[in-house]
Amino acid sequence: MFEALQKMDAAKLNFSEGGLLVLNIAIAIIMFGVALEIKISHFKELFKKPKPVIVGFISQFFILPLITFAIIMAFWNNLTAGVAMGMLLVAACPGGNVSNFLSTHAKGNAALSVSLTAIATMLAIVLTPFNFYFYGKLYKTFGPWLDNSLLRELTINPIEMLKTVLILLGIPIILGMTANHKFPKLTEKIKKPIKLFSLFFFMGMVVIMFANNYDHFIKYIYWIFIVVLIHNAFALSSGYGFAKLFKLNTTNSRTIALETGIQNSGLGLVLLFNPNIFPQDLALGGMMIVTAWWGIWHIISGLTISTIWRRKTI
Repeated sequence: MFEALQKMDAAKLNFSEGGLLVLNIAIAIIMFGVALEIKISHFKELFKKPKPVIVGFISQFFILPLITFAIIMAFWNNLTAGVAMGMLLVAACPGGNVSNFLSTHAKGNAALSVSLTAIATMLAIVLTPFNFYFYGKLYKTFGPWLDNSLLRELTINPIEMLKTVLILLGIPIILGMTANHKFPKLTEKIKKPIKLFSLFFFMGMVVIMFANNYDHFIKYIYWIFIVVLIHNAFALSSGYGFAKLFKLNTTNSRTIALETGIQNSGLGLVLLFNPNIFPQDLALGGMMIVTAWWGIWHIISGLTISTIWRRKTI
């Protein structure tokens, strides 16, 4: 397994500057669509019933990165630096917007889901760069010594990542919230079509990326499937378990599980393809394939578990 993943780390994926531009636009549209559902009342809810929101926030931005780091350290003999850093990047990203649909489908707390998505997306402007830099540095310092050029050369500038995340998340969020406040009737008409469009548009981009790099994905998908399967399972179960630890009800626990296990891997891809953050002459194959496959797998796993929960009586 380790040798196969080493070869994957060295793979150079085929993705043009035009493709990166379209991917950036897709993420901006997705974030704009998320922001159309953000209302001041969601933040007021934090003060009225803070416990579920605080538990969900901690689960997503503190427990998941910590568990991810623990998984990496536990299986370091079988994980290359590229795969490990890809897992850390996904864990550092905020929740994906599809989690709102999945929470409703699972008979979860839709209001809590939207509130968590709103708060996580806004705080991700700071916490995504911080978590990736912090745990990446920790892995380089205390992790296994590998004769791996990626670990030696991969030095991330957190300020540059902060600037990129601010542009990708901050500007669309401000525009979306402004539209929601100023034009509520128009917002109600366009938010569902925008959400559907952005979801299918992003999925289409991932499919195109897979098609352009078919040989790489077919060669390594078996191993990446196992890695992402385990990582995502831990994310979902840790979210549910952490909520139950604080004695939240089943409805809220389901929601926090999905918010923790559904990550905005599209943001991770945009960051990876940004030459100002990750030098494109480095072998980033492992990071890119982990992040891209997560974007597909978390929808499959999320739909599966939400459908199972939907059929169970709470």
